[in-house]
This record gives sequence, structure tokens and C-alpha cells, in this order.
Amino acid sequence: MEFYPAQGRGAPTFSKYDNPLPTNEAPVPHDQRSPPVSLSRSSTRKAAGAVIAAAAILASQTGAFAATSAAAIAQLPANIKKAGVINFGVDATYRPNEFKDAKGNPIGWEIELVNAVAAKLGVKAHFTIATFDSILPGVKGGKYDAGISSFTDNKEREAQFDFANYFTAGIQWASPKGKPVDPNNACGLTIAVQTGSTEIDDLKAKSAACVKAVKKAITQLSYDAQDAAVAAVVLGRAQAFTADSPVTEDGVAQSKGKLALDGAIYGAAPYGIPVLKGSSLAKAFSLALAAVNKDGTYSKILKKWGVEAGTVSSFGVNGAIN
Repeated sequence: MEFYPAQGRGAPTFSKYDNPLPTNEAPVPHDQRSPPVSLSRSSTRKAAGAVIAAAAILASQTGAFAATSAAAIAQLPANIKKAGVINFGVDATYRPNEFKDAKGNPIGWEIELVNAVAAKLGVKAHFTIATFDSILPGVKGGKYDAGISSFTDNKEREAQFDFANYFTAGIQWASPKGKPVDPNNACGLTIAVQTGSTEIDDLKAKSAACVKAVKKAITQLSYDAQDAAVAAVVLGRAQAFTADSPVTEDGVAQSKGKLALDGAIYGAAPYGIPVLKGSSLAKAFSLALAAVNKDGTYSKILKKWGVEAGTVSSFGVNGAIN
């Protein structure tokens, strides 16, 4: 099996913790536009005004009517221009970044951001639900044009993929309220984590330090879905869980007092949209993200979801920190 470096990167619905839902790979169409409304000459001004107002509301919610970016469109690969669709693999278990609504469709601030980016490119975004650690192999094999699942951009991954950067996040721990865990002194404890995440590498390093200090190693409980990792702590199977800072913060907020944050955020790094190495799609995303930032949509989306702490001012390609 080909090796794909650990993937950095939400929180669960706590009434469902006893039986966390598995992820699946059913294609999920998203951001479908309503058919155009045709007004006859006999339409009243009142009716026309109502239609325009409705269109304005829809545009503000989906970005479907946002002005396109000619510079970004010029960088789109020919096959995507022809299809009019960008196919994204997404692990919708990482609230508030990406998760499922009541109908099973992916939502979250990253989903909204990608829809806005697609609008700038004059295409639609199509999302396929997948397990997190299958997305990069899917991009590599051509199953997806790109991934959108809070992927941390690092030098190791850049050897195989290009990343269009759009956010920055660190690592944050959480544990049951009243039972704090020190991330710097977790020797001998059981910590829940999502499979394939950068937090896996962080736990390995911390555990190695424990062993070197002649202390008990850290036991990892790995789960395919982040909500299952959080559930493990709520149900007492692990003493703490670790995830990207916005996800951990949201998990604590959603827990209704059951969980609390542990320690400070550390290891800040950029998020990026992964595409095939050498694809012009990375540059297209970068230019479209800059356009989404310029018109104010970027900041509105981040503020709406309470993740503006990770705001960036430039949207480059392959901005990994050594």
C-alpha cells in the first residue's frame, strides 16, 4: 500500500454517542441552483421586486450568483472547465469545519468556503463523503479532483500534492470536565484521536518522550471518524482526545458542560486544499480564494462559524512550515 503522510485534520451530536454513525462513500450533490425565473412584461413591479429580493438572499447564502474571477478561471484544467464541476472528497465528521446536516448532506464553514470558491471559478462543487484517510489516495488516483477536510499542509505531503492555503490551526486537547489532562504530561494515559491525522504523529512523539524518561507510553485509541474519538472520551474509554483547535473548541461547546479544554493551542500550521502535484488547479483555487477574500465572503463565513482566529491574509500555494 502506498504511504500517504499523516493528515491533519467535528464534534458529535452527543445524543448519538452510544452508536456513532460510520462514514460512507455515497456521492452527495451540493449547492444545486434553482432553475431560472422568467418574468413576463406583464409582471408587476412588486412581483419583480420579490424575485430580486429572493435572489439576493439565495446569493448571500450560497454564493451562487457571485461574480467570477477571470484570472482564476484561466487556471482551471480543461476537463474541469468542460464538466463544469469540481469533485471533492470530504470526511464530514469534523464539526464545525465539515459535518452532516439532518439529511446527511455535508455542511460547515469549509463547505461554504469551497462553494464560494467554485462560484468564482464559474463551476459547481460536488462532494463525495469518504473516510478521512481515503481522500488523499483518492486524489492521487483521480477519484477526486481535490479534497476538503481540514488537511494540514506540510513539507512531507507537498512531495506528492500541491496545497492551496486558506486557514491556520493548531492542536488542542480536551478531557471530561473536572478531570483535566496535561498534554505535556500524558504518560500512561489513553488518548483518542482520528486515524491518519497529524495528531497521530504528535502523540507518537509525546509517547516516545515518555518512554525515554522511563515512564509509561501513551495508549492511542484511533477512530476513522472524529466524532467517534470524542465519544470515546464522553463514554470514559479515553482520558482525553486531541484534534485541530477549531474542532476541539466546538466539541467542548457542543458537549453541554461534559468536556473542557486542556492546555494551550500549539503546533499552528496552514490548512490547504490538496490537488495532484503540478496541477494548475492549485493556482486556480489560490486566485479564487483571494477573490473570495477581496469581496468579503471569506471573513463573513469564518465569523459566522466562530473560527475567525484562523484567518489568513494571503492565499498562496504550498505554504508549509518547516
